[in-house]
Amino acid sequence: MSERTYDLVVFGATGFTGKLTAEYIATSLPTDLKWAIAGRSQSKLEGVAAECKKLNPDRIQPAIEVCSLNGEELDALAKKSTLLIATIGPYSIHGEAAFKACADNGTHYLDVTGEAVWVARMIKKYERTAKASGSIMIPQIGIDSAPADLVTWTICGMIREKYSAPTGEVVMAVTLDAKPSGGTMSTLLSLLDVIPLKELAAANAPYALSPIPGPKVESKVPRYTKVLGVRSVRDLGILTSYFFEAADRPLVQRTWGILGGPNNYGPNFQFNEYMKSRNYLTALATHFGLVFISLLVVVPFIRTLLKKQVVQPGDGPTKEQAKNDLVQFKGIGHPDVSTPKPGRAYCRALYHSGGLYELTGIIVSSAAMSVLKGTHKLSGGIYTPACLGQDLIDRLDSAGFKFEKKFYED
Repeated sequence: MSERTYDLVVFGATGFTGKLTAEYIATSLPTDLKWAIAGRSQSKLEGVAAECKKLNPDRIQPAIEVCSLNGEELDALAKKSTLLIATIGPYSIHGEAAFKACADNGTHYLDVTGEAVWVARMIKKYERTAKASGSIMIPQIGIDSAPADLVTWTICGMIREKYSAPTGEVVMAVTLDAKPSGGTMSTLLSLLDVIPLKELAAANAPYALSPIPGPKVESKVPRYTKVLGVRSVRDLGILTSYFFEAADRPLVQRTWGILGGPNNYGPNFQFNEYMKSRNYLTALATHFGLVFISLLVVVPFIRTLLKKQVVQPGDGPTKEQAKNDLVQFKGIGHPDVSTPKPGRAYCRALYHSGGLYELTGIIVSSAAMSVLKGTHKLSGGIYTPACLGQDLIDRLDSAGFKFEKKFYED
């Protein structure tokens, strides 16, 4: 890649997550990093830049780039930067122009979407272009879906190393004690306005995002769980349906395909993700509540009504409100062996040092440094967080998103 003006640009820096990302870069990334913040409003960008300078005056301050969603403007911006972080959701509405500009111009790209159906579109349209241009593109590298992907990658590696065996199943239990931002709510309520239900269903089919066909195996999910949404798993407790499983599962299954499929994670690999629940009653209520809400938002009139009632894009919990947020991903992995009681691999990723959206800023910023300065051997293409491997995990651990792993033996 030829010399460019910036190492990194945050596009959408005046949004809720974009601001937090810029602030984390200002306080925690190398002080000689050449970077810029970009968006549509000069005055709002100046406000973000002023806050960054206040947080850390002794570093290279961000340049300001005024840029709309216009293709020509984004082409020009992409040509100036080695890497672009896009924080401009809903991505199904606003995201494609930035993605295309980076693919076309060999600019590395990261985003924090949870819209797997949009990612499926981008893979079909731009993966060949990214491979040709040398652009390393990693969507879904925020809270959706980096933690689930990295914990699963860790567990499968543990099982392979200790048992010399593939993985049969990884079960994930998620605890998110946090309030959603306006951007998250806007995405959830806008997706069906622009994506047909048929396409949404296709993107959530098993291994829809994998570059190779997935395993054809009988599901390890109990039948009662498929109906009631409740599952009790040893070492994890009582679990229930998790809404963002629809974002995490396709990405983890793409990782399965990219990293060797049956020759790495295993030929019978399964990934199942749930929310941690206090008891069976709460688990049942959560599951059927999600079912009810999902049925409601299919109705256009209900979506329109809800959009007027929820927090708006750009808004979200204050740092004071979010300082006690809890983010925890616990995973248990079982080796795919016939030996009775072979043991289990456990990995936990825990963040309890600030807000959920601050963590997203930490993840995507750490991933940027991993792409720019890390040990990966990636060439152009569309990848997943786990493709950055241990280098990214080590950076996250140092930033306060702590990874713990161990084995359980009977």
